[in-house]
Amino acid sequence: MLFVTGGGFINANKDNYVQQRLAMAEAGYVVASMEYRVAPTVLFPAPLEDVKSAVRYLRAQSGKFGIDGAHLAVFGASAGGYLAAFTGTSNGDKQFDKGENLDQNSQVQAVIDFYRLSDLLRVGEGFPDDVVQKHTSASATEAIWVNGTSVFNYGGPITRYPEHAAAANPINYINSNTPTFLIMHGTKDTIVSPRQTEILHQALLQKGIDSTYYSVNNAQHGGDYWMQPEIMKIVIQFLDKHLKG
Repeated sequence: MLFVTGGGFINANKDNYVQQRLAMAEAGYVVASMEYRVAPTVLFPAPLEDVKSAVRYLRAQSGKFGIDGAHLAVFGASAGGYLAAFTGTSNGDKQFDKGENLDQNSQVQAVIDFYRLSDLLRVGEGFPDDVVQKHTSASATEAIWVNGTSVFNYGGPITRYPEHAAAANPINYINSNTPTFLIMHGTKDTIVSPRQTEILHQALLQKGIDSTYYSVNNAQHGGDYWMQPEIMKIVIQFLDKHLKG
């Protein structure tokens, strides 16, 4: 299990949610946590390339760490969930394979995705107008993630370059190699609209990809809800089915 931390696209502190990773380790999984490059130091797709590189590294080191290289999953929340989902939807797409261990493939067999973005042009959809307006700003983190800053990169709101936004949307990469998904989102999330996870879930189903969606009542964007035993039981049952299965 590769754990990809969140951080709003601008930080990647890998000690987040250690309780979740401990629960998976106690259930018998090798759990690796990673850092990745963040905006505005780099732009998309560099962080996705980092995740793909981490998957290849784990396969290359499978003997050393006692990993079954044929059964790897990726798990993330928020920005980490976006990268986890993107890793899965782009299974088999070699354009994001950069760096070391290129003799290994970066495909994963399952994705666990908590409250992430899937369409960067619709992040505020379903929220009040004042929240929607915040996401039209050039300083919105999804804009910096794709367009960078006006001093060093393109700059501007996410809507300024629709082709850049489309290239950075995991929903546009779903293919026959895309693995099974477990998706969860809280009903009280005021940062990323639950519609973001719903649209990917529906897109996966329409393409014939197995996807299970949970709407977690009263859960916010992060926090204690996501470490509840009930949540982790669902996660581990999903892993047992699709990795040990």
